[in-house]
Amino acid sequence: MSAPNDWNTQIINEFRANDGKVGGNFEGAPMVLVHHVGRKTGKQSVTPMMYLADNSDPSTIYVFASKAGAPSNPAWYYNLTTAGTARIEVGTETFDVAVTEVTGADRDRIYAEQARRYPGFADYEKKTTRVIPVLALRRA
Repeated sequence: MSAPNDWNTQIINEFRANDGKVGGNFEGAPMVLVHHVGRKTGKQSVTPMMYLADNSDPSTIYVFASKAGAPSNPAWYYNLTTAGTARIEVGTETFDVAVTEVTGADRDRIYAEQARRYPGFADYEKKTTRVIPVLALRRA
């Protein structure tokens, strides 16, 4: 993990201390902690992310490799898609998930819903020339 004063570490600590809820910029947003292994380094990491729950499948959530609209995907995206599995914390629960990338019209529909609920995601899409990946995390 990162240094104790690192922003992600603060969010992770707050998440765990408050049954999966955090304040600040993420107040009221659904948050997940995603455990993944570096595909090159083998290093264990935990990354906090906003998610969108699937409307019809309670065992599936979606995460967005926005990297705040940067021109490249975040490292965790490659770690998750390479591994195909991860461990997540949602609220007070921790469990394994299968990771799949959502593409085409399904990806567009899911991303549009996230952007509708959280306009920052629409801004990320405007800032970048890449298609921001959407990953489905399904309880294993």
